[in-house]
Amino acid sequence: MAGGRNSTVVTRFILLGFSDQPQMKIFLFMLFLGIYILTLAWNLSLITLIRMDSHLHTPMYFFLSNLSFLDICYSSSTAPKMLSDIVTDKNTISFLGCATQYFVFCGMGLTECLLLAAMAYDRYTAVCNPLLYMALMSHTLCLKLVAGAYMGGFLSSLIATCSIYQHDFCGPNIINHFFCDLPPVLALACSDIFTSQVVTFILGVIVGVMSVLVVLISYGYIIAAVLRINSAKGRTKAFSTSASHLTAVTLFYGSGLFMYMRPNSSYSLGQDKVASVFYAVVVPMMNPIIYSLRNKDIKNAVRKAVERDSMLSHGYSFF
Repeated sequence: MAGGRNSTVVTRFILLGFSDQPQMKIFLFMLFLGIYILTLAWNLSLITLIRMDSHLHTPMYFFLSNLSFLDICYSSSTAPKMLSDIVTDKNTISFLGCATQYFVFCGMGLTECLLLAAMAYDRYTAVCNPLLYMALMSHTLCLKLVAGAYMGGFLSSLIATCSIYQHDFCGPNIINHFFCDLPPVLALACSDIFTSQVVTFILGVIVGVMSVLVVLISYGYIIAAVLRINSAKGRTKAFSTSASHLTAVTLFYGSGLFMYMRPNSSYSLGQDKVASVFYAVVVPMMNPIIYSLRNKDIKNAVRKAVERDSMLSHGYSFF
């Protein structure tokens, strides 16, 4: 902390993390390290697979590769610092570092909200307008949707970060969390936080709720179109292309709305740590599994990649 004219100004925050017990710290470190390594490995593998296989060069997989990139950055905004704090016990972070971490974390999260909405529109177009799909979902439009998601997400994050970190923080400086999340940071502000709460609520409605509405409307049309298909096999095939996306959307939006769109009176910082672990650490690891588990295109791409590597290892050449 640094001295001011009338009060003490916080220049560093202390992150309490999860547990002070050495045995629990070892367990938590191994657990979160394993999750983080799997997150990096699975998402990087999915990106590489999509880039290598020409059959996956479609709008759906273009969005999916961007989702994997977002999940890597989203998880990396909190996991390395959390792991470092568990090992070193130097669980402090500067005021600027805290603001930066929140800006990146919030920006990635809001961008993912918008990207999932764009992916829902992509699925709507594929199911409801299959003959015009490639014409409607042109490469230019896909680029614009992804760029718009990033611009909207990080602009909203910048507004939220400036609104939160312009407050006076005069002590205490202990954040009851493993990263600089919105509720525990605002709880330390010495000045009136009503304006910040209104700003973050409005941003949550604009980005989060509107994205959910796009998803719900898109899937309303998708379900109606699927029910009009006569054959059971056709209905299964049409809905299977969207089921994985709907699962990922439910996990991400459900946990995010639970954290940020409920009344302040219902906040419990201890319980919120568990919820935060789910949407900040676990969901980015699960997304590539959800999208790959029942996806025949990805399974075929994996099989071809394995066969190609096997042939190369035995000295065969494609040229």
